[in-house]
Amino acid sequence: MIYQESLDFLKDLAENNNRDWFTANKERYDAARENVIDFTGQLLAKLQKIDPAIDETVDAKKRVMRIYRDIRFSKNKTPYKNNFGVSIPSGGSRGGTVEFYLQIQPGNSFIGGGYWMPEAPHLKVIRQEIDYNASELKAIIDDKAFVKLFGDFRKQEQLKSVPREYSAENENIDLLKLKSFVAWHKITDEEITSGDAVQLVADICSKIYPLNVFLKNALA
Repeated sequence: MIYQESLDFLKDLAENNNRDWFTANKERYDAARENVIDFTGQLLAKLQKIDPAIDETVDAKKRVMRIYRDIRFSKNKTPYKNNFGVSIPSGGSRGGTVEFYLQIQPGNSFIGGGYWMPEAPHLKVIRQEIDYNASELKAIIDDKAFVKLFGDFRKQEQLKSVPREYSAENENIDLLKLKSFVAWHKITDEEITSGDAVQLVADICSKIYPLNVFLKNALA
């Protein structure tokens, strides 16, 4: 589970996002980060049974993202993120582009998966796969259990215009216009701090897994 103390640290950090406060509370940060690393290790053990392509040697510590923000090109100069992010690539995709992603943040935790904002070469081949095998993708995203967990997959950000390789009359144009191919589900503070939090997250990932397989096939 994620400890309440870890969420409390993140809440306090959001209200005191400066180096002096962070330095004075470094022990709290270290304890929270270790909690997230331990949670990630337990989650990885379960995900490897769901997705055989996830490398058994994956280091949980390396999957927990840095809390330090890159502020070089940002108008927001606060030095720290107010969440812990965990990125777990679904092995077999080029560059680890298809992944499971866990965000831990008071009032805004979620588990997601798929491919967020692919660059042009990957976007092109994913669209080709949709054009050739739309029925396979629609069987995944229109399944009642999928919709209940993740909502309408087509409601993600779309291009305003039609991709030049396709016709506006294409029956799957709503999917071909997507900029991202992501499913995500919000997790409450009560859920993420519960004793069965790891299993809960793993169960949701199992519902995302077929989407990841479809996307990895497109990139193969």
